[in-house]
Parts: sequence; C-alpha cells; structure tokens
Amino acid sequence: MPRTRRLTALATVLAATSVLASACTGQSGSAASDDPMADVTLNFWHGWSAPGEVKAIEENIARFQAAHPHIKVKVTGNMTDDKINQALRAGGDKAPDVVSSFTTDSVGKFCNSGAFTDLNPFLAKSGIDKAKVFPKTLLDYTQFNGNQCTLPLLHDAYGLVYNLDAFKEAGITEPPKTWSQFAEVAQKLTKVSGDSYERVGIMPTFHGYETTPMRLAAQWSPTYFGADGKANLAKDPAFARMLTAQKDLVAKLGGYEKLEKFRATFGDEWSAEHPFHQGKVAMQIDGEWRPGMAKEAGVTFGIGTAPIPVPDDQVADYGKGYLSGTIMGIAQGSKKQNAAWELVKYMTTDTEAVVAFANAIHNVPSTVAALESPKLEVTPEFKTFLDIARHPRSNTTPAQPDGGTYQLTFTDFAYAVEKGEVADIPAGLAKTDQQIDTDIAKAKAVKVSW
Repeated sequence: MPRTRRLTALATVLAATSVLASACTGQSGSAASDDPMADVTLNFWHGWSAPGEVKAIEENIARFQAAHPHIKVKVTGNMTDDKINQALRAGGDKAPDVVSSFTTDSVGKFCNSGAFTDLNPFLAKSGIDKAKVFPKTLLDYTQFNGNQCTLPLLHDAYGLVYNLDAFKEAGITEPPKTWSQFAEVAQKLTKVSGDSYERVGIMPTFHGYETTPMRLAAQWSPTYFGADGKANLAKDPAFARMLTAQKDLVAKLGGYEKLEKFRATFGDEWSAEHPFHQGKVAMQIDGEWRPGMAKEAGVTFGIGTAPIPVPDDQVADYGKGYLSGTIMGIAQGSKKQNAAWELVKYMTTDTEAVVAFANAIHNVPSTVAALESPKLEVTPEFKTFLDIARHPRSNTTPAQPDGGTYQLTFTDFAYAVEKGEVADIPAGLAKTDQQIDTDIAKAKAVKVSW
C-alpha cells in the first residue's frame, strides 16, 4: 500500500538533530519490572493514514485485545518520525510505549541513541529464535551493532511493474532480465512526440518516484561499508558501474533535460494520476502495492510484474531486489515494557496476525512462516514480490548511527552524476566516502542518556 516516501521522511527526521538529546527514564530489556498481567493501557503510535490501512490496524489491535483482555491499546495514527521523536523527548504518560515507523533508515539512530530498548532480552525470555522467525535481510535492517531495538512489521520488495499491452504492441514477449536488455526494451517502448514524449519505456532519472540510487544499486549487490566500518563506495566498483549504467540509459532515452521536462507532467505518486496508470510510462520500478493501485485507478491495460534487471555479468542472480519495510519497537522511556512486548510480539511474530495484516494492506509478510502460509492471499502479480523477498541475494541498506544521512549524501552525488556535473565518478565517490565517514563520526560522538 502507498506510504510516505522514506527518504523524504528521513530528511525531515535528520533535520531535527537535537530531538534525541535529552534524558529520560524507563526500563530496559530484561530489567523491565512491570507486571505483564496487570491491567494497563498502552500508547501505540503508527504512521498509517489511509482508511483501509487504519481499519487493518484497528482489526489487528482488536484481535490482540481479545487475547489479552487486561491490556488496552490506545492507538494514534498518521504519526511521523519527527512527531514520535518529539514525544519521546518530552516523555510522560502521553508519550508512546510502542512505535511503528516506515523509516527503516532511522534504525541505526534509534538503536545507537537508546531511543528504543533492545528487544534481544525479550526475545530470549519468550524463547523466540529470531534467526528462524525472520528472514536475514529483515533482521539486518532492524538492528544495529547487535542491538535489536526494532523488529520487522511487514515489508516491501521492489521490482518492475509493466504494461503488458505496450509490450505486446512493441513485439516484446518477456520482461528484460539483464541491464542491456532493459535498455533495449526501454527504447523500444518509448514513443517520442515532437520535443517531448507520448510515452517513455521507463523514467530512468533518480527523481522518478521509487527509482532511487539505492533501489538500482541493490541489483549490483553493493557493499556500502568495509570491514573497518569506513564508507566503501569508491572501493566497490558496483557503485560506479550502476551510476554509469543509469547515466547511459538516461542518454539513450533522450537526455536528462528532456526527460525531466516530461517528468514534470507526472501526477502524484499515490494518486490515480500516476504516470504508469495513465500510460505515460510503460515500465515502473515500484513496490508490491503498485499493481493493486493501478487496478483501483481503473487502468484498461494488462499488468505484468518481474524482478528489476541485473547487470549482464550477474544474470545468475536474477530475481533479487531491494528490501525495506515497517519497523516496530518499544520506547526506552516506557514504564510498561513487559506489556508493550506482548503487543510487539503479537504483531511481529504471530503468524495469523502477520498474515491477516499483510492480506489487509497488500504488503509482503515479515516472517518465514507467514511467507509460506496457505492463508496468504497471492495473486500472480503479488507472487513476483514474494519471490524477490525470498531471494537469497536480495539486500538492503545497512543501519548506521547517523540514520540514513549517508544515503542522502549518496543520493545527492547521484543527482549530480545524472545531470552531467561529475566528470570523474570514482574521484567523486571518494569525496562522498569522506563526507559519509565525517557524518558518522559526528553521530557516534553524540552521547545520549535515557
């Protein structure tokens, strides 16, 4: 389902640099002393706002309360990370005990600052082997340096959504698997109209909704940081190769200025005016929600889904993709952590709860058991994203103590590359590494007492 674009949300979070810099008191992990069987009311904050999403949350909470009648849950929706952080800083009875966030990029900051409590003691106390319950990539983006301060609550897999009618018209019988095939197909699907377009095969610029540098880099299986913890963008050829390939595709489809002028005619990403819905783009890099949204928008063409193409020399890994998702944690300042854990445990590890929620909002389930559940509603279009989620080479961006600042730095550099402002990509990546290392060092130097 549609959700706030994570990098936009992340930029807002990172702007509030002092939000987590004040002290608070609470319990911590195995030290939590509240009685989980006592009558209690939990404050649960989440970011969903669409009516169907809110209804799904309410239904999930109702099921939890039926099984735990002594725990009441006060739910507050449409909460951004910025609002959540302000409430955590203020503390008090109105602050959230349990939080759900769309911004996986903030996990490093949440864990490093101590804003959320480490869930490892709770998992151990409940006899839950997290490595058997959750796919590895999801565990990677919900912890930092061994601190499992969040757990996955559904997730997103990114693939290729395409117009079957446009493919048939162009004589294309199957989706491209390699990058060279991708470029060829994109050109065949593009229809030029004067100095603009009737349709582009793909909008390849990094401002094209989910076509972000991180989504594309995932297909090259990059290593963002070396064993020494230093930024690795200049040393890993994956980044330069991805940037070069993307820039080449931009040139083949008419150039940056012409494409950006056409992109300015596009509607909102989460509305019926999305260019894929309107036939302005034939292929779209997107999440599992797009086919359903397109059908709800009343498209008249057939819809196909496939993994994002891989570099030509990695065709054996075709099927992988970028994974992200929603996270759930317990506020370090909460005095009801044992009761809060019961809610987190139910929503993130109970198979029936996870499957019901996934079915309701059309996201990919976040546990191994839920992914294989016969109760999971799977359409042919949705199965593609389930397969991407299961692929052993699918990957994500690693957590860091500066949140996702390093991703914003990389993104800014990628914008400059595609505009033609960078003459030497390797040298530019080296400078990008220096900036990333500087920002992370500053984040590590900030001491927070909770």
